[in-house]
Amino acid sequence: MTNSGPMSGGGLLVVGDVVTDVVARHATALVHGTDTSARIRTLPGGAGANVACWAARSGCRDVRLLARVGADRAVWHRDALRRAGVRCLLAVDDDVPTATVVALVDAAAERTFLTDSGAVLRLSPGDWSTSMLDGIAHLHLSGYLLFAATSRATALLALREARRRGVTVSVDPASAGFLAELGVDRFLTVVEGTDLLLPNADEARLLTGLPEPADAAAKLSLQVPRVVVTLGGDGALLAVAGTVTRRIPAVQVRGAVDSTGAGDAFTGGFLAAHLAGADDTSAVAAGCRSGAEAVTTVGGRPGP
Repeated sequence: MTNSGPMSGGGLLVVGDVVTDVVARHATALVHGTDTSARIRTLPGGAGANVACWAARSGCRDVRLLARVGADRAVWHRDALRRAGVRCLLAVDDDVPTATVVALVDAAAERTFLTDSGAVLRLSPGDWSTSMLDGIAHLHLSGYLLFAATSRATALLALREARRRGVTVSVDPASAGFLAELGVDRFLTVVEGTDLLLPNADEARLLTGLPEPADAAAKLSLQVPRVVVTLGGDGALLAVAGTVTRRIPAVQVRGAVDSTGAGDAFTGGFLAAHLAGADDTSAVAAGCRSGAEAVTTVGGRPGP
């Protein structure tokens, strides 16, 4: 994705995370030290897995996912991914359980996460094979993998092989909180050589120190050739070579229930559109449509 044209077609490989999401929707403020009523569901999730499912939902016919899961939930997650149309390349960990995220979702559909990384960050170079890129046009890396040495080494191995083959690469920074722990300079060094960065507004601000998302996007696009910043209910913007070139409004929805995974949905829709040959504006619009659909369902995956 080093020029302004669309991708040339082919499959999508996501290297990322599979997570068991416990989504607790509470209509009133949390009350410390006692009970708060909530509607609670346990659902398959994980940023990388969500992106893969939304890409398949958006028409990408060859979507593959490499991730590490615990033996405790491997069958459940594999079945859910296969039903979503994703080809599973799951490494099963017998020593550590599957990652778990508790998502606290308030009445405004905003979410706060409690994260147990479990097996996610144990994805190792031994789980990788160069054959996973056969027939692949684009590699997407979940930024969660960059927050620990073992999984970071695996992500970088995939990145190097993709570059060697001429496969384009995108990265989702994943978490402003974890980015702050890793360090901005270290993160930007790690993602050198990628073609597309997909931060949300908070992540873009953190990565640049600039308060305005448009300014942050422009600055980041001097380091990564193409940057798409998602703005939640305000849509998204695209920056190339230091200039914001597209501003696409959000698709307005009624009855938003959960913003969990909306950014992953955007990424999946965006990448599927690009792989199908869409131009930048159409691809960003497709991402916005997927993001809008995501907030009307509980959890981070497409609905039935």
